[in-house]
Amino acid sequence: MAAYQASSHVYLYAPFAFSCRAPCSAYCIIRVEPVFKNPMDLLDQLSRQEKAQFDIQFRHRINAARVAVKAQIPFFDRHFGAVASEWKADKSRVTFADLALSRQLTEALAADFKTDLILSEESSIEGEPISVDTEFSWLLDPIDGTNNFALGFSVCAISVALMYRGYPIYGFIYDHSSRSLIEGGYGYGLLIDQKKCQRSHLAEQAQRIIGMHYPMAPDVVAQYQSLLSRYRVRCLGSGTLTLLYVAMGPYCGIIDYGVKHWDIAAAYAICEAVGIDFRFIQQAPFPLKRFHTDAQSCAYYAGDVAFMAEVEALQLENSAG
Repeated sequence: MAAYQASSHVYLYAPFAFSCRAPCSAYCIIRVEPVFKNPMDLLDQLSRQEKAQFDIQFRHRINAARVAVKAQIPFFDRHFGAVASEWKADKSRVTFADLALSRQLTEALAADFKTDLILSEESSIEGEPISVDTEFSWLLDPIDGTNNFALGFSVCAISVALMYRGYPIYGFIYDHSSRSLIEGGYGYGLLIDQKKCQRSHLAEQAQRIIGMHYPMAPDVVAQYQSLLSRYRVRCLGSGTLTLLYVAMGPYCGIIDYGVKHWDIAAAYAICEAVGIDFRFIQQAPFPLKRFHTDAQSCAYYAGDVAFMAEVEALQLENSAG
C-alpha cells in the first residue's frame, strides 16, 4: 500500500480485492484523517493569530482548573475512608464522594467554559455515546482508586484532564498519599504544587520499579514473566497514580490492561510533557471521538527507553511464537 500527503490529509492507494490469482493493477483511493505524533501538531495548521488565541484560552483553562481542583481537596480529604460504598453494574465501587466530586468539578468548570464538553466517569449516560465535538473538552475521574479511598488506603487521587480536539493536553492529579497537586502538559513540563520539577532528577534516585494492574489473564502474565525477575513490581490500585509515577520518575514503566481512558487521560498528558514513550496495545482511545461510561479498557504500556525496548522485544517474541 502506498501513500502521499496532500494538504493536511493522508491518501492511501490500496489494491482492489479481486477474486483472481493474477497481480492486481487497479487501485482505489482511501482518504483517512491525518495521524499526528502529538496533539500540539494540530497547532501547526493554525495561523499566528489563531495560535495566540489558543494560548490565551489554554492558559485560562489551566488556571481555572487548578482553582477548581484545589477547591475540592478539603472535601476529598474529609470523606477519605469515611463513606459508604455501592456497586455499579460493572462491579466497580462507587461512593457518595465520587458523585459529589464529579458534580462539583463539572459545575465549576462549566461556570467558566460554557461551550466546553465535560465528561466524567460518573456521568449518567443512557443510549448512544456522546460525540466529543467541541474544540476543548474535559475528562474527569473524580476519585481514581475508589476501593482504596473507601477502605482508607491513601493511594487514591482526583484526576482532571483538559483535551483539545479529543487529545489530552494538560492534566491535574491530586495525589492523596503525598497531599500534592501534580500537573503538567505541552509546553509546561511537570509541576508539583506549582513548582517546576525535572523527571530526570527523581528518576536518578529511583530503583527499577514498574507498575502492573492485576488481575491479568494467564496468557498476558506469561508474556511478561521475564520482567518479574528483573524489576520490582507494584500494583497500587490506582491506574492514575501508577502512570503518574512513571511520568514523575519513581517508576520506570507500566503495563496495564485494565484501565479506561478517564483513568489515564490526565497522567497521559503529563507523560507526553516529560517525554515518556507510550504504546496502546490495541486501538488508541485518543483522540477521543465518542464517550460512554461503558467504554472498553485500553491496554497499554509506557516508560523510559530501556523499559520500552524490553517490552517491545517481548511483544515481537510473542508474535513470532
